[in-house]
Amino acid sequence: MQHATADRWEEFRGVARGLLSERVHPAAVHWTDAHDAAAGDGLFAAEPPAEANAATTTLRVPPTFLKLARGAACHSDPARWETLYALLWRLTHGEPHLMHDAADPDVVRLQTWAKAVRRDVHKMKAFVRFRRVSEPNTPHGERFVAWHRPDHHIVRAAAPFFVRRFAPMHWAILTPRESAVWDTRELTYGPGVPRSELPAEDPTEELWDTYYRHIFNPARLKVRAMKAELPVRHWPTLPEAAAIPDLIRSAADRERRMISTTEGFSMSAAEFLPDDPARRTDLSALERAAEGCRGCDLYKDATQTVFGSGPADAEIVFVGEQPGDNEDRTGEPFVGPAGQVLNDALEDAGIDRSKVYITNAVKHFKHTLQGSRRIHAKPSAREITACKPWIEAEFAAIKPRAIVCLGATAAQAILGRDFRITKQRGEIRETPFSPITTATWHPSAILRVPEEDATQRMYDDLADDLYAVAQLMAK
Repeated sequence: MQHATADRWEEFRGVARGLLSERVHPAAVHWTDAHDAAAGDGLFAAEPPAEANAATTTLRVPPTFLKLARGAACHSDPARWETLYALLWRLTHGEPHLMHDAADPDVVRLQTWAKAVRRDVHKMKAFVRFRRVSEPNTPHGERFVAWHRPDHHIVRAAAPFFVRRFAPMHWAILTPRESAVWDTRELTYGPGVPRSELPAEDPTEELWDTYYRHIFNPARLKVRAMKAELPVRHWPTLPEAAAIPDLIRSAADRERRMISTTEGFSMSAAEFLPDDPARRTDLSALERAAEGCRGCDLYKDATQTVFGSGPADAEIVFVGEQPGDNEDRTGEPFVGPAGQVLNDALEDAGIDRSKVYITNAVKHFKHTLQGSRRIHAKPSAREITACKPWIEAEFAAIKPRAIVCLGATAAQAILGRDFRITKQRGEIRETPFSPITTATWHPSAILRVPEEDATQRMYDDLADDLYAVAQLMAK
């Protein structure tokens, strides 16, 4: 067994070239990172191949491999050298077209590593924040220092970007594994530095925090997408990140205020709620107040406001999207075909409809006309937000133990705009409105599915989700 070490791509190429020239099979080589060997992990570093042998060995491999391998070499997985050498061996020993095999495990691993490294480099470029450090006795008088925690060995891959972007600045980027320093003339690298070495806060960070709070748009907030692009682990080194939790908590109220003052017109039901706080927790008083709601324009084409229906002490509240044609004419929620599907699912789940409260996220029927027919139209985000004070008042009056959102519109109104009914249906969450909050298919969506098998599957999902809620309520 031969032992070989590598630290970076260039070093690996030299060692691998020597091993290939000596026809050393991958199974006969034990690879390790150079810094691990230096730390004394018990592995022996192989003597580098003779210079003559290395010089006369020419590796002919596809450009695709070289491009991916250069990136994959920066990955933090200790197995990268072993995999890279195995691929080199196969490419030069009878499998020249190996890189075209998209199902080969080694090729897949190489592509995955290269992609992860590209993403990590992108994150470093996006999330490095410099702090100004005063250094009166130096030629520049100041230095800019940043600390970043990448997932992989990417400092040397990313540093040239900062040289181009901040060429006149004297800066240093510190990471746990390696550091980069630019003195406006030369880029040098040094050992890793703990975050505790980062200088004290820069006074300009307060200005940046103020700017970030002012440009934050609550109407465009998607928490899941934000955390995917701005991972929480990077927040400690971003001065603006301290504001994020507060901005998330206040997003709904800020969005409502934005909508309510758009172009000087009222776009919220909040001003139509009863003035008396006691009446705001009285369902009958809320229903009477909702009859005169003009918080959005939907009232103009609807027959009437369709408020919720059910006992004030209901333990479960069901929330749909909006009234349909039948509901608009009768003034009761879920009395049409979708209501019958809901009734059947409630019965299958062992839930008594007379003991639950049923309402909608939007209280007026939005539709378009096709001849004399009124065709359902999906309410806009502004209309849903404008109507939200009613649903929140209903929750406050009832204080339900469980809330079941029927369909994507209700789910996003209650659980957030990043909620996806197709992926998160049936998940149980705790919300400010109830300790048990979940979402499932809207009965009308089941009616719209043309395939009989799909219709049955969706109905079974609905009944199963309602049964799961009933079981939780029984505990």
